[in-house]
Amino acid sequence: MKLRPIYILCTILVSITATYTNAAERGPVTNLLIPRYVSLKASEANARRGPSLSHRIDWVFKKKGMPLEIYGEYDNWRRVRDSEGAGGWIHYSLLSGVRSIIITSSMANLYRKSDQDSMIMARIEQNYIADLGKCIKDWCEIDAGKYDGWIKKTDIWGVAPDEIR
Repeated sequence: MKLRPIYILCTILVSITATYTNAAERGPVTNLLIPRYVSLKASEANARRGPSLSHRIDWVFKKKGMPLEIYGEYDNWRRVRDSEGAGGWIHYSLLSGVRSIIITSSMANLYRKSDQDSMIMARIEQNYIADLGKCIKDWCEIDAGKYDGWIKKTDIWGVAPDEIR
C-alpha cells in the first residue's frame, strides 16, 4: 500500500499535537502538573534567566514561604513566577511542596466558615503570606498566624481558581 503525502502530513501533525498537549499538562522531569504552585523553601533565592548557574540573575526572591507558580521544568531547575509575574529559573532544592498563598486584595476578610454571612475573624492586609489548608469551590482555609479561617479565592494568589484540596 502506497501512502499519499497528505496522509503522511496529517499523521505528523496529529503526532506533534499529541506530544505538545501532553507536554503542556505534565512536566517533562517530574511528570507533575504544570502549572502548579509551590512555596519558597529558602529565605533567599536567585531567579536566573536560564536553567543553570552560568545564566544571569534577573530577580532575587527574599521571602521564605512565598507562593510561586512553576510553569516550566528542565533538569534540576524550575521556571517560576510570583503573583506579579516576576521570576525566572530556580534550582528545585530552593522550593517546597508546602503550599502558601499571598493576599492580593487591599484588605481581605478572614471568616470563621466558608460563608460570607459567618463571623469575620480578622482583616488581612495585601501581600500577607499565609499557609494554605483545604480549598473548596470558592473558598480556601488558611492559617494566618494567630488566626485561621476561610478566605475567598478571589482575594488570594497561590491556588488555581478551580482547585479543590
